[in-house]
Amino acid sequence: MAERPNILIVMVDQLNGTLFPDGPAEWLHAPNLKALAARSARFAHTYTGSPLCAPGRASFMSGQLPHRTRVYDNAAEFTSDIPTYAHHLRRAGYATTLCGKMHFVGPDQMHGFEERLTTDIYPADFGWTPDYTRPGERIDWWYHNLGSVTGAGVAEITNQLEFDDEVAFNAVRKVHDLGRRLDARPWMLTVSFTHPHDPYVARRKYWDLYEDCEHLTPEVAPMAYEDQDPHSRRLLDASDAQSSPLTDDDVARSRRAYFANISYIDDKIGEVLAALDGTRQAENTIILFVSDHGDMLGERGLWFKMNFFEGSSRVPLMIAAPQLPPGRIDVPVSTMDVTPTLCDLAGIAMGPVLAWTDGESLVPLANGAARFSPVRMEYAAEGSIAPMVALRLEQWKYIHCEVDPPQLFDIAADPHELNNLAADPTHATTAAWFAVQVAEIWALAAYDADVRASQARRHLVYEALRNGDYYPWDFQPLQKASERYMRNHMDLNVLETSKRYPRGE
Repeated sequence: MAERPNILIVMVDQLNGTLFPDGPAEWLHAPNLKALAARSARFAHTYTGSPLCAPGRASFMSGQLPHRTRVYDNAAEFTSDIPTYAHHLRRAGYATTLCGKMHFVGPDQMHGFEERLTTDIYPADFGWTPDYTRPGERIDWWYHNLGSVTGAGVAEITNQLEFDDEVAFNAVRKVHDLGRRLDARPWMLTVSFTHPHDPYVARRKYWDLYEDCEHLTPEVAPMAYEDQDPHSRRLLDASDAQSSPLTDDDVARSRRAYFANISYIDDKIGEVLAALDGTRQAENTIILFVSDHGDMLGERGLWFKMNFFEGSSRVPLMIAAPQLPPGRIDVPVSTMDVTPTLCDLAGIAMGPVLAWTDGESLVPLANGAARFSPVRMEYAAEGSIAPMVALRLEQWKYIHCEVDPPQLFDIAADPHELNNLAADPTHATTAAWFAVQVAEIWALAAYDADVRASQARRHLVYEALRNGDYYPWDFQPLQKASERYMRNHMDLNVLETSKRYPRGE
């Protein structure tokens, strides 16, 4: 068998896929991502498994929908018996490393990774558990509010910037270490940043890039509260929007900082790619770029994520690999397709992989094969009062919740999703077909019961665990100081030679 390729996965957080119509939009200052796009298969209509961090990431890593992972929200445990792409690759002989965020909840903070270089930016416990028994009640200390918008602007350091600076530093150091060729195994490194996730605060050097940006105003103006769909109204209530009126300047500053942080992340990604080039590993390394979900960025008056509109659920996905011809693919796909795709590209037997995923390999599609299966999405976290599901196929998107009227959008004719066609007699056949698909795919009453039971268990367990001594599950990175740099149990001559790469130049 030919030598297996190395795999570098670069993940970002809350990056709106509509800004990547075919790689980064022309007006974005993102030279490293634009260069990557030029040599990548670019999946222009990629959707998250769930538009929220923890459930979206669990679906991305496992290739399973939230009703299978049971990661319904940002405080639901991702259990150790669910295979991830890290498990599949490690089983096949890969050295697997995580650097950065993955928002694992529960005592297992590895999920197939052999090594983890940083802690996470978000908590690993049950403290952020929603409560379906109290619909409409805000949990002020952790629910999103619009302070990220009203407080948007410039800072040299923030909680988020500190984290991503650390992620980039450790990722570059790991790439250099891998480049020394002291481990003969192929490697998979996942580098996961938290930007451009809110708060919308950026460093001055990136903020200044967008001084004359023409995209600081949303394309769709804020809608009156009563004109929003029921779930959007719930999201506005969850973010306490009625108590936080926004000015045009608030919106412009937030969008400007968001765009600036895309440029910041582009620089950080450039540092990792430069290390890959410098250690002569680029030629045999597959590079995949993706986000966990998007951000509404003020479109129609909505912010953050947590819904199935394009800004929230659509994400960029680009893959540079010899088996995938560079170019744009417009067929809708899912982040759940990443796990089978990586395994396919690595030459791993697909039977055991496909048995545990809701996705499918993108290799045939990128090489011209047809695809007929709809993309599936789920949401059962804050702002919802019952599980929500969606299907995306051809130009259509269909959204269903047992407590809300259905929604049907023609994305090709109506990219801003302003015209709900679900009750339009002209589209009755299409709406009926999607309704049948929903009924065949999901047992929504059982799904709702499972979510409620999970929430109730976690509320009880969390209350108990916060009484007395508290032992957190947050990952603690460990370094063996006795194995770093020069120590007296090492041969200095061997050490200096082995740590240098390229050698002899």
